[in-house]
Amino acid sequence: MASRGFKVAVAGFGWWGRHIATRLKDHPWLTIAGIIEPATGNHGDIKAKGLEVWSDFDAALARDDIDAVILTTPNTLHEEQICMVAAAGKHVFCEKPLGLTAQSARRSVKACEEAGVQLGIGHERRFEPAMLLLRKQLEEGTLGTIMHAEAAFSHDKLIGVPANDWRTRKDVCPAAGMTAMGIHLSDLMISFFGPVETLHAFTADRSLGWETGDVVTVQMKFEAGMTATFSAVLHTPHFIRMHVFGSDQWTEVLNDSHPDTPDGKVRVLTSRSGQDVEQQTFDWEDSVTANLEAFALAALGEAPYPFTSREMVHNIEVLEAIAQSSETGQAVTLSDI
Repeated sequence: MASRGFKVAVAGFGWWGRHIATRLKDHPWLTIAGIIEPATGNHGDIKAKGLEVWSDFDAALARDDIDAVILTTPNTLHEEQICMVAAAGKHVFCEKPLGLTAQSARRSVKACEEAGVQLGIGHERRFEPAMLLLRKQLEEGTLGTIMHAEAAFSHDKLIGVPANDWRTRKDVCPAAGMTAMGIHLSDLMISFFGPVETLHAFTADRSLGWETGDVVTVQMKFEAGMTATFSAVLHTPHFIRMHVFGSDQWTEVLNDSHPDTPDGKVRVLTSRSGQDVEQQTFDWEDSVTANLEAFALAALGEAPYPFTSREMVHNIEVLEAIAQSSETGQAVTLSDI
């Protein structure tokens, strides 16, 4: 627990901004001072939650008692808003993606470093107990030589958004489900295996008619030598999977529910040659709040944040490469991004 309280403003009151407000409603030391929301139609709902509301950033950034701003705003606004918040001396937590290009992500990281503020990123899946177990297995060498990984993050939570919603546009959400779901998988793989060397990506529009498409699949080779593939589908029942194949053991993680849904189990299957498959089961835990707590503790100087700036930027290099590859049909070398 933090030695003192930590107060934030949340920018944006769409799906994820509402989820953050719900998650932090009764938190003992991480509290929301108010919501920055230019859409006045949402102000009534914000006030009904007992929260102050501002139409722009100015009033929130002027408040001495606000330690940080959590951005749950459209992807194209992230860099400008990160730089604005950092310049005001506030810590900033940005929902993924950090940016849409590597250069944008680098500018955001630099702005925070120069201002001496903590940058947080909305990749809560690193904090899931099953993923922490898998990371421990990788660090201890339990799986042997890592051969390959496969992952998926798919659901149909967004199929009802209007046809002109920013989530449907290629310039705001490139490569179909990458910025909504796939980018969590690339973040996990980067944290497990290190930098990506080259990748080849494909997108398709199978049913939604969205400009950006509704399916993305990616093949990758890492600098460390292992390969991986992952997919994100925007119009199918919930399915979340991470499977890492080692020379001595494979481990598979299967999530019954989305990180925003407080129910369901997480199953971890393991297999070694000549032995029965073993299964462990974890209850759902609030990884979203765990990430926000880690960010706040890092901002307070009480613990290191478990993301490096290089990992944050490299994940956007991967995103940019995926968008480029899916447009050209060609493989992309990450050193060219």
